[in-house]
Amino acid sequence: MDAAEASTLPRDLVFVDLETTGGNAAHHRITEIGIVRMEDGVVVEEWSSLVNPECRIPSYIEGFTGITNEMVADAPRFADIAAVVLDKLKASSRGLVDNPPLFVAHNARFDYSFLRTEFRRLDVPFSAKVLCTVKLSRRLFPEFPRHSLDAVMERHQLTCTARHRALGDARVLGDFWSKLLDEVPARQFAEATRAVIGANRLPAHLPAELADELPEGPGVYRFFDGDNVLLYIGKSHSLRSRVLGHFAADNCDAREQKKARLVRRIDWVETAGDLGAQLQEIQWIRTQKPVFNKRIKDKGGCFTLQTLPGTHGARLIAIDELEPADLVGCYGVFQSQKDGRKAFIDIARAHSLCLVVLGLEAATGSCFAYQVGKCKGACIGKEPLMLHTMRLQMALSSLKLKPWPFPGRVALREGRSEYHVLDHWTYLGTARSEEELEEFAAKRSPGAFDVDVYRILVRYLAKNPDVDWQGFARPCAL
Repeated sequence: MDAAEASTLPRDLVFVDLETTGGNAAHHRITEIGIVRMEDGVVVEEWSSLVNPECRIPSYIEGFTGITNEMVADAPRFADIAAVVLDKLKASSRGLVDNPPLFVAHNARFDYSFLRTEFRRLDVPFSAKVLCTVKLSRRLFPEFPRHSLDAVMERHQLTCTARHRALGDARVLGDFWSKLLDEVPARQFAEATRAVIGANRLPAHLPAELADELPEGPGVYRFFDGDNVLLYIGKSHSLRSRVLGHFAADNCDAREQKKARLVRRIDWVETAGDLGAQLQEIQWIRTQKPVFNKRIKDKGGCFTLQTLPGTHGARLIAIDELEPADLVGCYGVFQSQKDGRKAFIDIARAHSLCLVVLGLEAATGSCFAYQVGKCKGACIGKEPLMLHTMRLQMALSSLKLKPWPFPGRVALREGRSEYHVLDHWTYLGTARSEEELEEFAAKRSPGAFDVDVYRILVRYLAKNPDVDWQGFARPCAL
């Protein structure tokens, strides 16, 4: 390796791997820590410890890692070894506390966020420069589709005697680094390392430490300008990735660039999952009206098509005029009467339905569509009205609204301790304790059908049929 280029590579590194009770640092805990310290390409120390997570390890995690609840029962808590871990992550054997080792891990943000969360619980500050070996592998070897640790090991002939255990996997990362030092051209390796370390940095007008503070998990976030004007509200299953993505150097969208230039403050709320993030985002945008978000129409301003027993057509009606039980005979949600009428006409024409029978066109005798062969003749009795009505219902079937499947208010549990309180497709808020949940029991319901919440919940329930509902029986088929 060229000496000049090699000198720009990090000399002090700590290769870190964690085993945990799950994938979300806000809700799960560490069960094992493995650290391998390397200086000038030579391993100088290895250290590992089981950690008592102070909670149960799920059985599928036990099977994956081999770390059981019995194994960690007598292990130290993180608080008991925090000082030791911090020392091994921050100071090299050279005593360079002001220039700590580079934090290296595979999918590094996972391990880094877990450690930062554990330190934060103890009110201990911790930050480090981070290098992700997944991203490094992708940058150096873009021709390969897979960059999991198993794929990296197979590609570079690396072995591990204790796979999915913290120290074993940390050793593999050290071996991977050594392999790259030997086999990758110095300039290419140095440039790739600098690019991965420097990726997703925040602009100078925002606090540098904010990138570390942003959590990896789901939630909603807000951008404010220097006068505290709310610019934008967003959501993501990974707050950190999404927020940093707004400031990416390769973002060519002029509106995004303007927004990024104006931001001076960012705050956020973590949620247990994506559903909570979606519901909170809708509520915030509707009530706080940020400058750069697309306006969300008020809940009561939408229309739907309603079919009535004993009639042969459908009428457009404002959704807020309907009782929840009336949704059974309703189809589609439209932002205005004009939009609804146009959609109804388009559907009728696409299915050769009669505009006169449907009340969309005034005529005596045959309609114009029949005269040009695009109506089956319901207007003149050639097609029985009952058959025409059946075809109308079939044409509208894909737009059919789903009735609220409960007699009243329910709470949907997401994660371990979040309860989304819902009443007839309206989101009332999220409770994070039993006490808050009791407060929602007495809260007055807005009553109006909320099309945005409706769409979010229908999609969510289709993907998650076994959700945990509190208060009433399981929902009917959605």
